[in-house]
Amino acid sequence: MSSIKPKLICLTPIKNESWILEKFLKCASLWADYIIVADQNSDDNSREIAAKFPKVHILNNPNQFDEGERQTLLIREARKIEGPKLLIALDADEVLTPNFLSESFREKLLPLKPGTIIKSKFINLTPDFKHYWESTFNLPWGFMDDGSMHTESKIHNFRFPITDSSQFFILDEIKIMHFQFTDWERMESKHRWYQCWERINNPKKSAIEIYRGYHHMYSISQDEMHDIPDFWFKEYKKMGINIDVINKDSEYYCDKTVLDYFNTYGTEFFKKEAIWDINWVEKANYYKYKNSEKFRDPRGKFQKHIHVWLKKTQADYNKLSVRIVSKLLKLLFKQ
Repeated sequence: MSSIKPKLICLTPIKNESWILEKFLKCASLWADYIIVADQNSDDNSREIAAKFPKVHILNNPNQFDEGERQTLLIREARKIEGPKLLIALDADEVLTPNFLSESFREKLLPLKPGTIIKSKFINLTPDFKHYWESTFNLPWGFMDDGSMHTESKIHNFRFPITDSSQFFILDEIKIMHFQFTDWERMESKHRWYQCWERINNPKKSAIEIYRGYHHMYSISQDEMHDIPDFWFKEYKKMGINIDVINKDSEYYCDKTVLDYFNTYGTEFFKKEAIWDINWVEKANYYKYKNSEKFRDPRGKFQKHIHVWLKKTQADYNKLSVRIVSKLLKLLFKQ
């Protein structure tokens, strides 16, 4: 094993992340030797924010949404840095709990063999910044680089090369704080876009499966909620970083992207998706689209009833009775 300590390299993709990017980069700068940011055509001031940080290197990501390509882009750039490397892949709305700043925790990672994947519990923060719920999985966020090729897929892609023979190291003491749900309206906008993306790119995927995958946050029970430990925020505040305050946008770029989808494919193409909880005609007028009336909700009464049923049964979607109805809907109505 090399006696040279691996460099800690943060890999982060961005697309209009000005609402949280400065706080993220302040936190990452406390532990990272390098921060590589891949910007996918942001039209807010994300690039200007990133450019203020001396550890940040900004890459252009000119591609349309493709998680596999962007991770390959980030990893390839990181490998231009000489010496052993610990790659740490975090989105802009993900922050390591401050105990990671302790040298003792980082020392645990140094003996890991090249190719080892580091995982920690993924923690979803609520909008009041007082509570959280745990995701059902440990997030692979660290990779002791061994130069292996990254396997690409367009969406919900692994952030590192992971194979059946990969070795995993679970770092239980460290958590990944996920801020996506702290701006609930922004999250909903993004999930409307996700559903449309799925319909376009995975046309055989059932509308029920798409719904369940992007409405999981509505099925969290009170028993699953936990109080946020004081030190998660206080330790960062001691260093001048108030991570329990965010800047909410007045409008969300994902809404405009969905309107562009409507222009290209028509609203009828998306009527099975549960994206009609906002007034798209008003959105179209706000963004000055022509013929805004064409963005009206295309659903009939039956489709609306299905969406109401999906919402009511989200918390119980694994129950046998709900699964039976879901299966019938998929068969009879190609849901």
